[in-house]
Amino acid sequence: MKLNMPQTNINTTSGFDAAELNFEDFKKIVINDYRIGFESRQAALLGRREVLTGKAKFGIFGDGKEVAQLAMAKAFKPGDWRAGYYRDQTFMFATGMSTLKEFFAQLYAHPDIEKDPASGGRQMNCHYATRFIDSDGNWVNQADTMNCASDISTTGGHMPRLLGLAYASKLYRQNPELHYLRQFSVTGNEVAFGTIGNGSTSEGLFMEAFNAAGVLQVPMAISVWDDAYAISVPARLQTTKEDISEILKGFQREDGTNGYEIFKVRGWDYVALCETYSKAIEVCRTQHVPVLIHVTEMTQPQGHSTSGSHERYKSKERLAWETEHDCLLQMRNWMVSSAIATEQELDALEEQAKKHVRDCQREAWNELAGEIKGELNEAAELIEDLAQQSVSYEKLQEVAAELKACVDPGRRDIVAAVRKALRITVKETLNAKQGLISWMNYENEKNAERFNSRLFTNTRFSPLNVPVNAPRYNPQAKMVDGREVLNACFDANFGRDKTIVAFGEDVGNIGDVNQGFAGLQAKYGDLRITDTGIREATIIGQGMGLAMRGLRPIAEIQYLDYLLYAMTVLSDDLASLSYRTHGGQKAPLIIRTRGHRLEGIWHSGSPMGMILNSMRGIHVCVPRNMTQAAGMYNTLLRGDEPAIVIESLNGYRLKEKLPDNPGEFTVPLGKAEIMRSGTDITVVSYGSTLRIVLEAAEELEQMGISIEVIDPQTLYPFDREKLCVASLHKTSKLLIVDEDIPGGGSAYILQKILEQQNGYYQLDAQPRTLSAKEHRPPYGSDGDYFSKPSLDDVIEVAYQMMNEANPEKYPAIY
Repeated sequence: MKLNMPQTNINTTSGFDAAELNFEDFKKIVINDYRIGFESRQAALLGRREVLTGKAKFGIFGDGKEVAQLAMAKAFKPGDWRAGYYRDQTFMFATGMSTLKEFFAQLYAHPDIEKDPASGGRQMNCHYATRFIDSDGNWVNQADTMNCASDISTTGGHMPRLLGLAYASKLYRQNPELHYLRQFSVTGNEVAFGTIGNGSTSEGLFMEAFNAAGVLQVPMAISVWDDAYAISVPARLQTTKEDISEILKGFQREDGTNGYEIFKVRGWDYVALCETYSKAIEVCRTQHVPVLIHVTEMTQPQGHSTSGSHERYKSKERLAWETEHDCLLQMRNWMVSSAIATEQELDALEEQAKKHVRDCQREAWNELAGEIKGELNEAAELIEDLAQQSVSYEKLQEVAAELKACVDPGRRDIVAAVRKALRITVKETLNAKQGLISWMNYENEKNAERFNSRLFTNTRFSPLNVPVNAPRYNPQAKMVDGREVLNACFDANFGRDKTIVAFGEDVGNIGDVNQGFAGLQAKYGDLRITDTGIREATIIGQGMGLAMRGLRPIAEIQYLDYLLYAMTVLSDDLASLSYRTHGGQKAPLIIRTRGHRLEGIWHSGSPMGMILNSMRGIHVCVPRNMTQAAGMYNTLLRGDEPAIVIESLNGYRLKEKLPDNPGEFTVPLGKAEIMRSGTDITVVSYGSTLRIVLEAAEELEQMGISIEVIDPQTLYPFDREKLCVASLHKTSKLLIVDEDIPGGGSAYILQKILEQQNGYYQLDAQPRTLSAKEHRPPYGSDGDYFSKPSLDDVIEVAYQMMNEANPEKYPAIY
């Protein structure tokens, strides 16, 4: 008997591949699959118990989804990518991208990337990732490894990124100039596998990404795990017709059209699942056609998570059906009836698997507990030593005793006890106290690395390390529209680096609405400079996926006001990527947009507070003109961290000198610049309002007021050399001018200057902010004048500050 059966990758040393197998070899593969699935189930059951007994904080697992994931794993090859969600533990075990011990290490939040490579203890369990950059920031060979983009908890939030991972394969296949990058792709043969629960297909991000993939025709394989519920909400309240593949039938490709290949298969039918995945992924991989695999009749034996029981919302009949159709039970019955294994053989396998899972759990727990116990003993001994010298002997002995009595202690318990001991002895000078302080400082450094590091990758490739290269001008330098400086910058960079691509609404054919890319699609082709649909979230996701696969994308959001439609991807996914993987993944995406003042409610936004408060982990650049913007692009394209560049909407046709080196000069991030020296007031502004401030400075000078104007240039990072506080040493007065709402970007700048730079101590007057009104700006010139800071506003607020300091010299204007 001959059968075709690809093997799963974990713990198989026989060298089987997808070639024809005899029945004995086929049996070994099936039994190995069952073992993996059974071990995964036991890990889920044991993981839940560990949460309920208090050793772990929360548990969410993939029980009931095992068999489909075993089948999916057979089609997954080196070079492929996964962007899924937290039900995929069996797939991760079957591909070898994770292990049982790592599963438990993450459940216990072990803050060590050797123990939890996915996140170093930062993500809750079943949030997976592979490390595709090393500790120095170098890319690993992605074509030789199986790759998993870091999971996020928002269950539809990964879909835009999945689109980008698949789109990279299209570019690597269709653009011959990229074929040399074999560490990232082998001529685009890689498939991007995505998984999502049936309930999350109701998310707009799913539908947006689904449609975009159909338009782009990319190798994206979406598996929908359908167990008929989304937590407690049944499919009839989630999905029209209660069937996602049914309502997506219009996406099925036909002769002469683009579209999808759509498959439907039951989640407990091992043979049908293996056949379906083999066929679906072959089409996806070879033809670059997206596929949807709707896996129905799945179960969730333990309910949604450890936060509750599914008996609360499922009927007895449904629960009985789930017991009968449990995928592992069905697979077991089929194996016995097909003479693949006997009941006794499977009983023995299951007993061995239970022991193996328990051993992995104990080993993971003991490794973490042993580390913490050692630190606890050190701290307790130091507290007891302190007690011997202190008048508060009994109180300190009580602190030490309580610490040693902790059941399953964490580092929080240890550090809290040390801090309490130091508070108790705050008025005493003791030799032993210094030892305790030194211990705490050392542990604080280690805990900062464990829990607070790697918001950015912070390697030698950081844009903060890009050398400064000034613009060069010849004596006959032309004065051109600002947009032409940008165009020259992009032209030079696209010629220099074949990995750079740009895309967005109207970016390609017409060269963007403000002509920054004018003529460049004709020069470099529509694979590199590309129009997209109106789909901001997946424009960002498209860029993020490309950046993770070694390309250098510039994703354009046409107006800053429309960034809102992409904020979930920017905040949840891109901004947190380096942090949540403890520096194991990066996505050096550049988001290009334009904002600040122009016309109307949706074309003159400046929501900098929103951006700064939700996008830590992304550099925020606010160039005052297009030359500075070009220098920032040149810097960012030579670095490896994500950034957003917000060009001034009303600056594209203002005249600027064209540098001789438009693609080479750089503007350093975090370096503020004094635009005008002064002695009376320090005025900090950026973007479009900076021009107003500089104009106001002329009239203020005529009124006897000298203002020093500082352009921070980037808000994140902000003024790394502390130019602002240095200015306050001279002026002792501070005014922030921007066009965000009150308490938005201006509040952020105040915190940086007054608290972080200690500028508060240099003030002799109340710091002031001048921002836009709380509502969005109305349409028209009058709407702008009465809603955003004007020349008159700047002059009068600055004058009022001087009036308060010296009313005789500066009498009130009115």
